Amino acid sequence: MEVKGPIDVRIIVEGASDVENISRAMQNIALGAEYHITISSIIPTTNTEIAKKVTRGADIILIATDVDAPGRELAEKFTNILKDEVGHIERVKLPFGHDVEYLDPSIIRSEIKNAIIRSGLVSIANIKKFRERELKLAGQEEEIKDLLLDLEKNSALNEQLVSENQHIQDERETVNKKISELNDEIRRIKQRYAAIKNEYELLKNKNMFETFHLTDLWKDTFNEDLVEEEHVYFITNEFKPDNIITGQGYIAAPNRKDAVDWLKIIRAVLIFYDSKIDVLKEEIDNEGISSSLLKG
Repeated sequence: MEVKGPIDVRIIVEGASDVENISRAMQNIALGAEYHITISSIIPTTNTEIAKKVTRGADIILIATDVDAPGRELAEKFTNILKDEVGHIERVKLPFGHDVEYLDPSIIRSEIKNAIIRSGLVSIANIKKFRERELKLAGQEEEIKDLLLDLEKNSALNEQLVSENQHIQDERETVNKKISELNDEIRRIKQRYAAIKNEYELLKNKNMFETFHLTDLWKDTFNEDLVEEEHVYFITNEFKPDNIITGQGYIAAPNRKDAVDWLKIIRAVLIFYDSKIDVLKEEIDNEGISSSLLKG
């Protein structure tokens, strides 16, 4: 077992005369043999900064002051300042002040010994608390280890969850994009459906129509090819003749005669404008031609 050196005891006094009195009282006293301690220094000061500097690291500090009010206040001040600097602090009362002629050295010895004994008893009393705190600390260290293991597991789980969450977000973005594309497609389908429905309603409200291939009917009627099929659609759409529908390469009418009559009207218009459809469009825009004139 390692043998620890003597317990380092330092004494703070108010003045130089106190140093002399305590030194005289402690002559020929074998504190090392009796208590395994040594009084390493006696410090005369009332300055707290000096006291902190010269007592730092001591095992026990004895504050030796008079029993009067100033001595008690100084001892309390040093105790509060030094309690975190040293192992233990005890008060030594000097009941007879600084008068060397009447100061009994045996009283000083007794006070110092009693203070040392009190320090030892307090330390012994604190051993049980210290052991209890050691055991509690050891238990807390085990708890900390368990918590660290849980933290590592939770960290790994958290990383996995973050990765899965990112994957879910990526999939959600893909799904949202697909939903947006499908919504656009649904809107287009609805538009096409509405257009087909309108055409169907228009056809349903008319009499029984016959459908003729536009270029064939034009060829049969005028013995010439239909050069500008779009012009037929344009004129028909602008003047909207009753019971006549053109589009997709066909013309629909209640009968062949009505279809031919309408094509004759269109051909006459095209001949009149010499196929200059832009002029016709301009005159239609300027309301220069009455649509009633061209309706069959």
